[in-house]
Amino acid sequence: MFKSSARGAAVVAVALAALSVSCEESPATGAGERTPASASPSVAGEDFTVSSPPSAPSTPSAEKVRDAFAGLQATLGDSCTPGNCAYFLGRVYDELHGVDRAMKADPKGPGHFPEPIALVKKLDAELGGDRSFANLKKHQTSLIATRDKINTWMQGHPEDYR
Repeated sequence: MFKSSARGAAVVAVALAALSVSCEESPATGAGERTPASASPSVAGEDFTVSSPPSAPSTPSAEKVRDAFAGLQATLGDSCTPGNCAYFLGRVYDELHGVDRAMKADPKGPGHFPEPIALVKKLDAELGGDRSFANLKKHQTSLIATRDKINTWMQGHPEDYR
């Protein structure tokens, strides 16, 4: 019995050592936080896989607007249905703000995207900083209208997302 317990303890120690050695500091986290790096040690027939979160690009680029707009367009075929409404409205909100951030960080400058940025600013004023489902549901019409107006604006400016 002692050999079995010792072997089990050794397996756990090896697994923990492998995981702790594979930790590295991530630029996406703070200086004091640590995230595990990709590692796949095999211990006693067990496979352990730990992967780190994708890191954000360090420099703004034109692709950010294209990618953010693609995320917003992905919400066009969805709707607020029972069981999905909170997710849907939250996603539309997040995608709108992703487009807003990307446009403000674009090398062309925020002045290149005046209408979409103004639409998000107007929506934010209506929401009053409250991103709760109840508030998003209350302002669902404005939220969806903002999405649709930005989609229409972007369709008229294909050079900004193709």
